[in-house]
Amino acid sequence: MAKTGSLRRNTAKVVIFLITLFVLGAFAPLPSVSQRSSQFHLDKADERKFEIAGDMFWKDGEPFRIIGGDLHYFRVHPEYWEDRLLRAKALGLNTIQTYVPWNLHEPRQGHRVFEGIADIISFLKLCKKLDLLVMLRAGPYICGEWDLGGFPAWLLAEEPAIRLRSSDPAFLDLVEKWWGILLPKISPLLYSNGGPIIMVQIENEFGSYGDDKAYLHYLVKLARGHLGDDILLYTTDGGARETLGKGTIPGDAVFSAVDFTTGDDPWPIFKLQKEFNAPGKSPPLSAEFYTGWLTHWGEKIASTDATFTATYLEKILSMNGSAVLYMAHGGTNFGFYSGANTGSNEADYKPDLTSYDYDAPIRESGDVDNAKYKALRRVIAKHSTEPLASIPPDNEKMGYGHIEIDKVSFLYDMIDMKDLVDVVESENPISMEAIGQMFGFVLYASEYNPKGNGSVLSIPKVHDRAQVFISCTEDSAKRPTYVDVITRWSNRPINLPYLKCESKNKLFILVENMGRLNYGPYMFDRKGILSSVYLDSRPLYKWKMLPIPLQNLNEATQINPIILNAQKGLPKRSAQKKLKDKKNSVLEPAFYTGHFSVDKVRDTYISFRGWSKGIAYVNEINIGRFWPSIGPQCNLYVPAPMLRQGENTLVILELESPNTDLFVSSVDHPDFTCGPTRSALRKSREHRLLSS
Repeated sequence: MAKTGSLRRNTAKVVIFLITLFVLGAFAPLPSVSQRSSQFHLDKADERKFEIAGDMFWKDGEPFRIIGGDLHYFRVHPEYWEDRLLRAKALGLNTIQTYVPWNLHEPRQGHRVFEGIADIISFLKLCKKLDLLVMLRAGPYICGEWDLGGFPAWLLAEEPAIRLRSSDPAFLDLVEKWWGILLPKISPLLYSNGGPIIMVQIENEFGSYGDDKAYLHYLVKLARGHLGDDILLYTTDGGARETLGKGTIPGDAVFSAVDFTTGDDPWPIFKLQKEFNAPGKSPPLSAEFYTGWLTHWGEKIASTDATFTATYLEKILSMNGSAVLYMAHGGTNFGFYSGANTGSNEADYKPDLTSYDYDAPIRESGDVDNAKYKALRRVIAKHSTEPLASIPPDNEKMGYGHIEIDKVSFLYDMIDMKDLVDVVESENPISMEAIGQMFGFVLYASEYNPKGNGSVLSIPKVHDRAQVFISCTEDSAKRPTYVDVITRWSNRPINLPYLKCESKNKLFILVENMGRLNYGPYMFDRKGILSSVYLDSRPLYKWKMLPIPLQNLNEATQINPIILNAQKGLPKRSAQKKLKDKKNSVLEPAFYTGHFSVDKVRDTYISFRGWSKGIAYVNEINIGRFWPSIGPQCNLYVPAPMLRQGENTLVILELESPNTDLFVSSVDHPDFTCGPTRSALRKSREHRLLSS
């Protein structure tokens, strides 16, 4: 009896102790890994297994903490993938998180690309080779300051219009086809199959957009059908009750991770995270720990203090939380893929820079000799189970000096709307997507009868920036007259001056797609002229529309004869002398061609100080948009693999005014100090509205 009573008392003590642990567990920080590892025994005979138990990650039967970072393969030249991954590894990261942008891999419906910068399989295999795990953000929506949040723009041309990010059957059918291509490709690279992928994300921050749980459940079912039941699926949502409530999937089928502002106390948010995961299935994970922030054109370059960032990472890691740095390495929005955001309404449009440096510890060019990299590395080193790899030196950069511009062709000299088969005719203007144009520009043309006192032109809805020109129908040899710019963010009527012609006046409106919205309620972001065009308050009919796509990041040069012809320096109408004369210069889009010699191939930057706005190509590769007249970005990054020893070619489409001395500079450093001078800033309505 004495032994039985003692046993009962001891049992009661154990029960009370366990109840106390349970109660405290909801409010206290997590115990250390060493303390917890004895509580949960996983069969070490199970090879290649990544799972969650006891509010911890487990890898091959051992406790594991994710110290990861976002590094996007599509923002880095493929020849630099290994370089950037090694720098991430030297930072102390054990996991790489990357998005998969649908639009990069299927730029035209049914045309799929998995080569070059889109060779995701090679990137994943490289992660495996370097012993880096992968968290794959498969979408189909990614956000990421990427055009249309990763959706291909041809979705916007579907009729009837589909509802993105919803359980609309037409949308789900297209997602099923896309994932039917993507997921079987990545399945052999899952961790259980010997690959690096430990987790696959479903959608992205859906709770900040909607609450269509049927859509999320459909994605889970589709992912399980291709990837099996062993892979960990996860969602990521902002660390607030409302967003987690809308964006997570109850139960233990999908792990709910959180993100929140760097500077927020992480542990109350991790406590909230536990409410949206099954018991024992909520290891604290900040899936986007922000090391910096994005920047829009017209803003001051974003920066975050290194010590501040490191301090808040320490708050997570010191109590055995996991974190993924967003970004570990930002990279570059080459081509036309940079996205945009909005403010209070659809017209409050904020396009993103070409640079995606993000003030990340690994800079756009891969540099790591900076305070933020060192501060974060010191914190990570304290919490790593193994010594960190040595830090690679920064890659050498070179400036190749002035690049003289020696050949010029006006854009309008290179197109003839009478002979081109691509011209689309319609009573009213139609969107870029409706005429098969996904990126670049569309030229809209019509005719009108001039008035002696001029006319007033208005376009209620233009996406995103329209340059207006007029000319006489009978005088095709004369340069069109530049009138003004109508923009999405400062939409206002403009005055068309009286132009005396023998017959009707021609109206040309060149509309630039500056990047589709990637976040928020206005994501269905078609481009071009999306309303009637009004002349003196009356709609103008009978339009011709010519797509001017230029080439994008992942497209072959042979489908873009304009760039090839510009590179050859079409001598159809030389205007170099005229453009050198400040008095005679015109605000008309024109191509400029220059050549520069490279002896030692190294990274460089092309400085566009003194230029206005446009697009640049180096050796037929679209290196992105420049807009130094608005800023803050002055220079475009050119990684060494884009260059070649000997002669290199630069083609520029300048939309307004070139540098009057007709040169650009190749320099050895980034520069984010451009923008209007103070006097110009006072006059620049466009800049004020962009940055407001």
